[in-house]
Amino acid sequence: MCIGSNTEPEKNMSLAVSELTRHFPNIRFSSEQLSEPMGVLRPDWFRNRAAKFESDLPYEEVRAITKEIECLAGRTPNEKYQEIIKLDVDILQAGDQRFKEYDWEQPYVQRLLRQLDMRFVGIIPARYASTRFPAKPLAILGGKPVIQRVYEQVSGVLDDAYVATDDERIEQVVKTFGGKVVMTSVNHKSGTDRCYEALTKIGGDFDVVVNIQGDEPFIQPSQLEAVKACFLDEQTQIATLGMPLSSKMDFNDIENPNMVKMVVSADMKALYFSRSVIPYQRNREKQDWLLHHIYYRHIGLYAYRAEVLHEITSLPQSPLELAESLEQLRWLENGYNIKVGLTDVETIGIDTPQDLQRAEEFLQQHQL
Repeated sequence: MCIGSNTEPEKNMSLAVSELTRHFPNIRFSSEQLSEPMGVLRPDWFRNRAAKFESDLPYEEVRAITKEIECLAGRTPNEKYQEIIKLDVDILQAGDQRFKEYDWEQPYVQRLLRQLDMRFVGIIPARYASTRFPAKPLAILGGKPVIQRVYEQVSGVLDDAYVATDDERIEQVVKTFGGKVVMTSVNHKSGTDRCYEALTKIGGDFDVVVNIQGDEPFIQPSQLEAVKACFLDEQTQIATLGMPLSSKMDFNDIENPNMVKMVVSADMKALYFSRSVIPYQRNREKQDWLLHHIYYRHIGLYAYRAEVLHEITSLPQSPLELAESLEQLRWLENGYNIKVGLTDVETIGIDTPQDLQRAEEFLQQHQL
C-alpha cells in the first residue's frame, strides 16, 4: 500500500495512519518521504508513506475501506483533475497479485518498500551514577520516573524498545512499569558501547539500532521518524538529528560550548561537529552571522545499522574526538557517513536538578 497527499498533508497523512491502524492493527508504516508530482502540473510535492498489513478480508472490501478513508479526508471524484490530492491510498499488492505497475517502478516507492522490511529497535542507555544528578533516571517527573517517560515516548514508534542499564534499581523500576530492560556492564564509557552490549543480549534480527538518551523525556515521535527516514538512503551508515537555529537567538547562547554545532553537506551528511560556532564568517560581525547562514544545533539522538554499531564500538578514540570530547568525531575521522535528519521540535533534556524543575513546569504548561 502507498499513501500520499499534496494538500494539508500533515493532517491528512495523520488521518490515514490513524484510520488504517484502526482497521488493521498489525499494520507497519514506512517513514515519510517527499516525491515530485507525477502526471500533474501542480508544483506541490507529495508526502508519501508505504504500509504493509495482513488481513483476511477480500481485496474488494479492503479497497472499499481505503476509499472511505479518502472520503474522510474530503477527497472528491474530480479531485485528480484539479490536481488537489487531499489523500490517495493505493493498494499496490494483495497476495501475489500486483497492481499499478507504474507506481511500483518509481524509485521513491522502492525505497519506502525496502524500509518496511527493516526492523528498528530503540535502546535507552540509563546509568544510576551521574556527577551532576545521581539517580537521574529514577527522578519523578509528573508522577512518573524520568526513564518511564522516555520509554513511553519511544514505544510504538519503533519495532521494539529496551532500557539498557548497569543498576538493579533502574532494572526493577522498568520491570514495574512493564518495560523491557537489559542489564549491561558498569564499565562502559559511552552510551554507544552500552547499546552494542544490549543488542548482543537482546538478539533478534534488527537492522537498525536507535540510541535514545535516558534523560530526554520529551523526545517526540516525529524526531524518531526523522532519524528512521535517513535510512531510506541505502548509503546511510549512521543517522542523527539537527535543528536549524533561529536568527533571533542570542549569539552568546550559541557560543556556549555545551551546545554542539554542526555543518552538513548539500545531501545532508555531517561534515563536522564542534563546540565552537562553525562555520566562521570572515569579514562579518558575529551578531550578523545568523542572518547570512543557516547554523545547526546537534541533537544527540543516534541510529546505526547493526553491523556498523559493531564496527564503531571497536574503534580507538581519535584525535578529533579527544580534542572536542565528541564521540561522533571518531566515526567521521574513520570514514563513516552520518546522515542528518532535521527537527524543529525543542525538547528539554535533564542534566541537573534544575533541569528537572524546568521539565516539570514544561509538563504542567503543556498538560502532558
